[in-house]
Amino acid sequence: QVQLVESGGGLVQPGGSLRLSCAASRSFFSINVMGWYRQAPGKQRELVATITPAGGSKTYVNSVKGRFTISMDSAKKTVYLQMSSLRPEDTAVYFCAGRETSVWNYWGQGTQVTVSS
Repeated sequence: QVQLVESGGGLVQPGGSLRLSCAASRSFFSINVMGWYRQAPGKQRELVATITPAGGSKTYVNSVKGRFTISMDSAKKTVYLQMSSLRPEDTAVYFCAGRETSVWNYWGQGTQVTVSS
């Protein structure tokens, strides 16, 4: 088991930046993929970015490519999501998640990101 705790959300103006953090309760040794999801009001949860702890391979949903960067610090057991050039449509609750197989079985509680002037 692993517990995930997100932090770093808040209110930011359009064009601004935020960095989200996801602290894990233990190392990522059994985790195949870590990711960030988001869910806006009235919309389905969307996978935003992923990273593989073993090789550092990264993926992004098209809408955030060039603006968001996922990274991790294994020593700190933390995954980050650096978000830049934020838009109002990025407003959502952002969740950190991890999976050991094909199922996302570890989830954080979520952190609210609001992009508004």
